[in-house]
Parts: sequence; C-alpha cells; structure tokens
Amino acid sequence: MASSSSRQPYGWKYDVFMSFRGPDTRHGFTTDLRHALSNKGIMTFMDTRLEKGTPLEPALLGAIERSWISIVVFSLNYAGSRWCLDEPLKIMECHRNNAQVVVPIFYCVEPFHVRHQRGAFGDGYKRLAAVERNHSDPKVSCGGPG
Repeated sequence: MASSSSRQPYGWKYDVFMSFRGPDTRHGFTTDLRHALSNKGIMTFMDTRLEKGTPLEPALLGAIERSWISIVVFSLNYAGSRWCLDEPLKIMECHRNNAQVVVPIFYCVEPFHVRHQRGAFGDGYKRLAAVERNHSDPKVSCGGPG
C-alpha cells in the first residue's frame, strides 16, 4: 500500500475511501475494516473524519477524488440513500479518468440483487425513487443516521 510519501506525487491524500450505509455497517463491519487497514498503515477516509459543520457533499466528493482505492460496501439499505447512490457514480468517474481501484463488498446482499436492484436492496432503491418523485427532499447522508 502507498506510504505517505508515495501518495504525494499522485495527489492522493488517502489510500482508501469507504462508501457505506451508516445504519447498516458503521458500528461493526466498516469500523472493523477501517481499524484493520489503519493497523497496517493504510490511510482510510470514512465520513467520521469530517469535522462538525463541514459541508458534506464537497468534502465527500473531494475525498473520493483524492483516494487511490474506493471500497463500496453494498448492504441492505445502501440503495435507500441518495448519497450512497451518488458516491459510486463519482467513484466510477475516478476509476475511468484516474484509474482509481474500486473494490465492491457485498455485506448481507447478493451481487445479483445489487446489479439488478432486486430483493431488499431493490426495495430500498424503489422507496427512494418514490420519495424523490413525490418530494424534493435533501440528500440523505450515506454514512449518517438516515
């Protein structure tokens, strides 16, 4: 993994950006994964690094752009958050333009359900789509309480 000095020439601030649905995985899987990576000297960005009052969108999108690798933890309620659906779009843009490495993790969901928006994962996506059709609610934070 990149050391602090080897990250600099490429403009990377983080080795890994983690995209996840907070209520599903924050107090378990993603925190444990971040600690394991950190123990190996891997600089990881999770939204817990944001200072209170920091505007969420530019901070998260900037962290994605400045990461060498993005880990997307798909979980049951991941698709129920607009932020969670927006982050992979930015991640894939960085993958195409900057060769960012993307690692999908399927936590309690099947890849087929994610790919085809089926099962509980698909239900979350449909609920979000219905809400957005009927309201102009602000985005819900991917890692946040909603």
